[in-house]
Formats: sequence, C-alpha cells, structure tokens
Amino acid sequence: MTALDPAARVTAAVEQAHRREWAFVLAATVRLVRDFDLAEECVQDAYTKALTEWTAHGVPDRPAAWLTTVAKRRGLDLLRRESAMKRTLPLLVTEETDTDTADLALDGIDAESAIPDDRLRLISTCCHPALSRDAQVALTLRLVCGITTAEVARAFLTSESTMAARITRAKKKIALARIPYRVPSVRELPDRIDAISAVIHLLFTTGHTAPSGDVLVRPDLTVRALQLARMMHALVPDDPSVTGLLALILLTDARSPARVDEQGRLLTLEHQDRSRWDRPAIDEGIALVKQALPHMDRYTLQAAIAAVHDEAPTWEQTDWREITGLYVLLRREWPSPVVHLNYAIAVGLSGRPERALVLLEDLSGEPAIATYGYFEAARAAFLAELGRTAEAKSAYEAALLLTENAVERAYLVDRLEALPTL
Repeated sequence: MTALDPAARVTAAVEQAHRREWAFVLAATVRLVRDFDLAEECVQDAYTKALTEWTAHGVPDRPAAWLTTVAKRRGLDLLRRESAMKRTLPLLVTEETDTDTADLALDGIDAESAIPDDRLRLISTCCHPALSRDAQVALTLRLVCGITTAEVARAFLTSESTMAARITRAKKKIALARIPYRVPSVRELPDRIDAISAVIHLLFTTGHTAPSGDVLVRPDLTVRALQLARMMHALVPDDPSVTGLLALILLTDARSPARVDEQGRLLTLEHQDRSRWDRPAIDEGIALVKQALPHMDRYTLQAAIAAVHDEAPTWEQTDWREITGLYVLLRREWPSPVVHLNYAIAVGLSGRPERALVLLEDLSGEPAIATYGYFEAARAAFLAELGRTAEAKSAYEAALLLTENAVERAYLVDRLEALPTL
C-alpha cells in the first residue's frame, strides 16, 4: 500500500476525522436523538459508512458536516422505524428546559450561547451532579472526547473491565433518573465546574503523553483540551481553579516542541532545547498563575510547579526547593498516589535519591501504583544513580512491562542498555 493508494488516503482521512471531529459529531447527534447510546451507535455507523462512501466519491470538503448529516439521518431513521421517539424524549427532555431558558434570559444570557460549544454543552450534561464524580468524568471522556475505554481506565489507574462497567452504569442512571439533556443554567454551572475541569485535565494529560501507540503526543487531544479550558475560563473568568487549569495546560504544552528529538526519541526536561519552548504561551500561563494565586487548588499548584520549570534558564538552575515545597502543598490539597509519586521524584531530583527511594517504597503497596509504569521507572533511575545496578535493571524491566507507548518504551530500553554490565 503506497501513499497514493486511494483506500489508504480515505482510511487516513477517516482516522483524522475521528480524532478531530468525534466530539462535534456526537454532540450534534445527541442533541437530535436525545439518547447517548443511540447517538454513539449512529456516529459509529457514520464513520463506518465514510470508509466506503469516501472511497467511491472522494473525501468531502467538510468531513465533520458530512459525518454529522449521516449520523443524524441514521438516528431519525431508527427513531421512526422503532417508534422510539415517545420512549426516548421523556428520558432526556423535561419541563425544566423552559425554566432553564428563562433563568438564562433573566441573567441576560441566551440559552444557546451560555455555553458556546456543543462539546462543552455535552460535557456539562454528562457532568450532572446526580452521577458520582468518577462516573461523570469517565462517561464524558469516553463519549464526548472519544477516548477509548482502555485509555480512560489508564487515566483512572484501574482495569478496563472495571471502567467499562462504570461507564455502563452511568449511562443507565442517566436514563433511569431521567437526567435531562440540556444546557445547564448559569446558576447550575458552579456545581459542575470541578467535574468539567477534571475532564479537561485528563483529556490533556492523555494527549500530552499518549497511553499507547507510536507517538508521544496526540495534538488532537491537547489542542481540544486547550480550547475547552479557554472556553471555561471565558465563562467563569473569576474562578481561580479554572484559571489555574488553563495556566497548567499552557505551561505544560509550551514544552511540547522540545520533548522529542529529530529521530523521535524522548527528551526529558534535563536534555530539552529550551529555546524551542513556546515563550508566549509560558508568559500567558505565568500571568494566569499569578492571577489564580494565592488560591491553593490542585490545578493552580500544579501550574505553579510547571511555572518554576518553565522559568528556569537551564536544568541545573531549576529551583527544586521551591518545587518540593509546592508539592508539599499539593499533597495536602490533592493526596493522590500520583502526586505522592511526583513529590518523591522531585525529592530525588533535588539531590536526595536515597530519600526518594524511601518515599517510593512507602507507595509500593498502593493498588493504583501497581500498574503505573512511571513508578518503576522512577525507582530504576534513582537505583541506577546510587550504583545499585542489579535492582535498577529489574526496575527498568518492570517499567517496560507496564509501558505501552512506543516512544517511552524506546527511552526505557536506552536507559536499561546504558546500565553498567554486571
């Protein structure tokens, strides 16, 4: 198969449309059929149909519009054929809709423009307070962001089967509880900000380092996350956590151009060409951090840590004392195993590898860490630094078993092969 093969070009176009347009197409289809499962089925059918139609007639100028039209037509056909309209609409449309529109009008905001993007509208709907926090975030990542169930599971440090069951339960609850599919009013939005922010953050982290595949970064996800973060910041500019989230994404994504070399090999912060970092994004992010502080939420604290890295002229001039101090605050605000892991790594990089290994040992019993490759990779690096080569070798081998991204695997192989011969 060559680059000129029409079938290959169509397959690539469909894959690109899936990465870029899935959320738009699904949101527009849900708006019509008012049922998540039905909408997802129709959108999947549309992408399948694109493979044959685009091969026969060429890739359309506006793939998203083509896919949306096909998905909507499929949805209407199914609703008519199965006489499902009366069964579906009551599940997701209630008399509250008119009240919500009135609420928005009283606030001087049009219902359709209150949340200016179909994706954000759908995210807000999935993040309904009637669902558990984890269910809100998992369902939104799967449906709205097009993240696979396996990728969502990795983001939550859990198994794919557990995550699949969680997503299924969330869908059923939406139907059984008659949760309406509608634009939340401005007065309701604050109750959903935390979950929406978590979705955007996980979307970004999944794109920033792809859980699997041949590339390190998935720009389709990172760009989407940045767009959504900007929309949220425009909606609630005075919310410090949303400001901190936007700052975190800007400051982290600013380093993306330097994360791999010309051969596609992973470069850690220590070896990155800092002249390639996006300085306007860094300046914007730092200004937002200053705006969000002294509020100590998890996004602002992570953004502050990223700012310290971005402001350091060289790796050697990194202020590790400030970074470890910020991690102490972050551990109090968000005591997750990953935060504890990152704190241990920061301690080790500040010149205390022995202490870092003690902190890592304290984490070894955490179930969420058991399948987290970065834990073993961190152990390996500090063991190697202390000359404990045999243990470092075992840790690198363990990290390789838990790592599915090809770029990260190549990096770990290089580190493993660089160890002294026993």
